[in-house]
Amino acid sequence: MIRKLLCGAGALGTSLFVSTAAFAQAAAAAPTVDKGDTAWMMTSTILVLMMIVPGLALFYGGLARTKNMLSVMTQVGAIAALAMVVWVGWGYTMAFGDGGNPFIASFSKVFLMGVTPATTAATFTSGVAIPEYVFVCFQMTFAAITVALVLGSVVERMKFSAAMIFGVLWLTLAYFPIAHMVWGGNGFFFAKGALDFAGGTVVHINSGVAALVACIILGKRVGYGQEIMAPHSLTMTGIGTGLLWVGWFGFNAGSALEANGSAALAMMNTFVGTAAAGLAWMLAEKLSGHKPSALGFCSGIVAGLVAVTPAAGNAGPLGAIVLCFLTAFVCFFAVTKLKHMFGYDDALDTFGVHGVGGMCGAMGTGVVYSAALGGPAGATWMGMGAQLLVQAETVLTTIVWTAAATVISIYAAKALTGLRVSPEVEREGLDLGEHGERAYNY
Repeated sequence: MIRKLLCGAGALGTSLFVSTAAFAQAAAAAPTVDKGDTAWMMTSTILVLMMIVPGLALFYGGLARTKNMLSVMTQVGAIAALAMVVWVGWGYTMAFGDGGNPFIASFSKVFLMGVTPATTAATFTSGVAIPEYVFVCFQMTFAAITVALVLGSVVERMKFSAAMIFGVLWLTLAYFPIAHMVWGGNGFFFAKGALDFAGGTVVHINSGVAALVACIILGKRVGYGQEIMAPHSLTMTGIGTGLLWVGWFGFNAGSALEANGSAALAMMNTFVGTAAAGLAWMLAEKLSGHKPSALGFCSGIVAGLVAVTPAAGNAGPLGAIVLCFLTAFVCFFAVTKLKHMFGYDDALDTFGVHGVGGMCGAMGTGVVYSAALGGPAGATWMGMGAQLLVQAETVLTTIVWTAAATVISIYAAKALTGLRVSPEVEREGLDLGEHGERAYNY
């Protein structure tokens, strides 16, 4: 009897030991949510929101004419708000839902089904995670600013209603699939090893190409090339530039998804690469026979921010400086020469800065990523060609995909709304014609 009791106790002890060990292994495998990482990502998300309103709204608004100031700010704010609602509805699941295919994720998380305060999103460190709601919010601000950027090429003549319809369609057809392809776990270009730390392809090439296609279809502003269409307030543009630069630290350093050394590298590069581009643009103005200008400095800062975005955590500081310095010269050429050569009316130079700058940044990242140039890669010069091939494939596919999606979206908006305001409203200004308000009372 005693022997039976002892055997039973031994079996129970063994069972408890095995169960405890299994529980310990499961607990060890569960991802750890660090409060510091979570706090940093929440802060980064708010910084990206600041880039949109008031940052981009003031930057774009200052570049427009007085009679269109409120129209620009309203379009930027409203389309960003619309993007947030769409993101919750079907954007997040299309970009980052479970499963799916290399081009579109699944619809398993429509209206955030299954996302709770307890669910987590993986980071780049095994076993480390952040709350999924924080990841949803962070990526939501990226979608919002991307579609808002597109509007820079079509301001001062596109109907408000058309902008809203275009926004919903374009996000669905262009942004969500590209975001999945580049950043999704089984995304087509993610699997190939494409480098896009914070959105050089997903945000800037995507928005820049869409801006070019949209402004060509929409047509030039009344009086373009015959009337002076100078920015009405470079002071506001300067304030917007500062807000964009500060917010961009959330954009770039936040894309590390953790408060760690990778975020610190992205932060450093966002400082020095951007600074180099701001100086380079003014140097380009001087070399071309003009005075270094405030507008040139602001343009250079944004061009640098665009160029450093894909390279932020993929380059050393020297590589970021060189990449952004050279990109500023290329963007200067695109804005001052290329646009006039082809005659398109990209009102606020979205394609010239974001599209061209994004392409330079995406391709340049394949170079500065090399350890030979101070980048974090373990590859030598020999591996650079393969990486550049992947980068080129990603860039070209994004251009074609986005162009096609933009054509569909803009013509659908045209069929539903007429797309463009009347010549009378355009001359009077969209502030009064579309919104019944004035930015200024003088």
